[in-house]
Amino acid sequence: GPSAEPVAAMPPPAQEDHFFEEVWQDREIKFDQQSAALKLRKGEFQIDSINSVEDTKGNNGERGILIVTNLRLIWTSAKSARTNLSIGFNCISSINIRQVTSKMRGHSQALFAMTRFNSTRFEFIFTSLVKNSPRLFTTVLAVYKSYETTKLYRDLKLRGAIIRDKELVMLPHEQVYEKIGGIWNLSSDQGNLGTFIITNVRTVWFAVLAENFNVSIPYMQMKCINVRNSKFGQALVIETTPSSGGYILGFRADPVEHLEEVYTQISNLWKVFSSTPIFGVDYTVEEKQEDAKDAFVPRTEDDVQIVDSDDVEPCLLYQPDGEKEIDREPVFCAELGLAMERLKEGTTLQSLWAVV
Repeated sequence: GPSAEPVAAMPPPAQEDHFFEEVWQDREIKFDQQSAALKLRKGEFQIDSINSVEDTKGNNGERGILIVTNLRLIWTSAKSARTNLSIGFNCISSINIRQVTSKMRGHSQALFAMTRFNSTRFEFIFTSLVKNSPRLFTTVLAVYKSYETTKLYRDLKLRGAIIRDKELVMLPHEQVYEKIGGIWNLSSDQGNLGTFIITNVRTVWFAVLAENFNVSIPYMQMKCINVRNSKFGQALVIETTPSSGGYILGFRADPVEHLEEVYTQISNLWKVFSSTPIFGVDYTVEEKQEDAKDAFVPRTEDDVQIVDSDDVEPCLLYQPDGEKEIDREPVFCAELGLAMERLKEGTTLQSLWAVV
């Protein structure tokens, strides 16, 4: 990837540090969190909340509320607010609708979400306990589709199809504030001459001679931006977050006076974005009359400290059933005095009894 490591011989004359709280809400899966983790962050908004939804896999027989935001799904048990799930859309690999058996509904249609987080796969199944209510399916599928098709708002992109005839292919709600030529990308020794396009959601650079040689850096993925000395003279350096690959991108301006202007413009727009982030997901629930934000009643939680018992780890309840394609070979178990299927790695007989 384009990465130029400028040599900082002198202390940097100017530096903006990361004043944007990193977004984890769409990137992580969390189980049984304190209520603070379920609060909506800046730029996150509730799209729909669906009552009487069962978490069929982990809490079969328990009704709860499913909140759909522009970044994640949040399920909370009606019985205990400490039984909850937060599933970031970025972790979801597929969503589909299948038949399922639920303690509360018998055979019914359910929403299956296959996910991956920290190289572990989880499967979530949500069943609507309200007969003939398709909202669970329609809202979640539509919001997930909107999330999947708006990645340029949130993900760093190298060599994308983002420039056409030297113009930026605009995203919805995107506004261009500045287009500055004479900007050299310092990713190679000779550097590449190109143009900066600075918008309200990202900064884009593309090469004059090959517009497919480009980089799109959303403000959401910026870690810090500064002006410092390099072997090429004064350079603008943009560092990106570890989750976006931890790139260090160096740029030189010709004439050099433009550098300060570019730095100020990007910093200011990054600041504005930080206080009012735009994550790109756009969806409104048509059949609801009132505004979902107004209808949202925040959960109040009793001021009680919950002591965790030695119950089964919640994440173990969501192992995908599809993992087991063939039966493992039988082995003799002295404890049971029986032949049994060889246990999965990391599973003990004791832990299997503990689930019941």
